[in-house]
Amino acid sequence: MYYPPVEVKVWGDLACFTRPEMKVERASYPVMTPSAARGVLEAIFWKPEFQWEVREIRVLRPIRYFSMLRNEVKSRASYRRAQQRIKGGEGYFADEDRTQRHTLALRDVAYIITADVALRPGVNEEATKFRDQFRRRVEHGQCYIVPYLGCREFAAHFAEPDGKEQPLDLTEDLGLMLFDLKYQGAGSSRGEPYFFMARLEHGILRVPPALYPRRV
Repeated sequence: MYYPPVEVKVWGDLACFTRPEMKVERASYPVMTPSAARGVLEAIFWKPEFQWEVREIRVLRPIRYFSMLRNEVKSRASYRRAQQRIKGGEGYFADEDRTQRHTLALRDVAYIITADVALRPGVNEEATKFRDQFRRRVEHGQCYIVPYLGCREFAAHFAEPDGKEQPLDLTEDLGLMLFDLKYQGAGSSRGEPYFFMARLEHGILRVPPALYPRRV
């Protein structure tokens, strides 16, 4: 049985959907990526019985860039490194690991995310149950963690669309865009990036259904 996808409006003052090919400096894609949209949905509502499949991202405000310098640490935090420091009696001093990096980000953004609930294999629940739970959480402004727009410090607001929003009247090819990271197995810390040819059509980024695994 077909059920219409769920929708949620997200917006914020700042956003940065980092291109993975940029090794040192951060540069944002012009619009939200499917993986960033999935992260917003999971921050609002997540259960192990299903996964989110993003269908569309509607861009509601003009694409505007701005640049800034940010202080970041050079090394990644990990459980193994923390245990090594504890055993060795060492501390961590951010001042010794700090670097300044340039960020090309977006400002004053707003999107409508359209997505489906895809049940995982072996789950006998009804998808409508999770869809309704998601809608109730959006209606009451509830979330597991504060959703963010690419970087954790760029917090996102969310609400139900009021039906009056109109996507940006812009059509252009966006080139290769990150779809998601696929990990080899549980506990894997390094994912393999998957890309797709993205196109904005009258302000709507449509995610090809073929990118998601077929379900019987």
